[in-house]
Amino acid sequence: MLILQLLLADYFMRSYFSSSLVLFLWLLGCSSVCDAQATADNIVQINGIIMTADSLRAVPDVTVMVKNQNRGVMSEYTGVFSIVCYKGDTLQFSALGFRSKEYVISKAIQGQYFSLIQLMVQDTFFLPETIIRSLPRNKAFDYAFVNWQIPDDKYELARRNTDVYMLRALSQTLPKDGHEAQSAALAQQAREAIYYGMLKPQTIFNPIAWAEFFEAWKRGDFRKKGGNKYLSTKGY
Repeated sequence: MLILQLLLADYFMRSYFSSSLVLFLWLLGCSSVCDAQATADNIVQINGIIMTADSLRAVPDVTVMVKNQNRGVMSEYTGVFSIVCYKGDTLQFSALGFRSKEYVISKAIQGQYFSLIQLMVQDTFFLPETIIRSLPRNKAFDYAFVNWQIPDDKYELARRNTDVYMLRALSQTLPKDGHEAQSAALAQQAREAIYYGMLKPQTIFNPIAWAEFFEAWKRGDFRKKGGNKYLSTKGY
């Protein structure tokens, strides 16, 4: 009788422990699901545009940062930006020549998308003082005008780099790129494919080639200059 009572007590204790463990795991899973759902509902995507307050012009290259967090974005050329953050965060807007602004995202926003129009006010900044003095004599001015070397600005450098003669000189010295090398290789293969299976024509009996050879001979292209023969490169 005593053994039966002990067995029943052990069975009820095991059943109680198993039920408690299952209940604890179920409550833990429900808590995780609720926390994940709450976190997902707290995320919001801000889509907005940044403009000037006086003329409503788009402000490009504005830094949009989440306050106290090391992440943010920059506005495009049209002033448009998009950032993902949490409800209740503070967005900081900063740009060169404009006053910094802050915007607090309300926690009462419904949904995960929010549109924002942020206006920026131009800020006044002061440059250091510059004093311009005239030269003491005319001769000094003439000397400075002739001998002073004033460095070129960015516009002058860009103009010189895009000059027709400069581009032509660079085209003669720069190597071929991948596209040009591929085109040259395909053209060479096409020329060789024309005479596939036959001998290439010889220019020894070509009267035009002989005429060019005699003209080069008269010009002195084959004379010795400095111990080296400067031969024509036309394949004679």
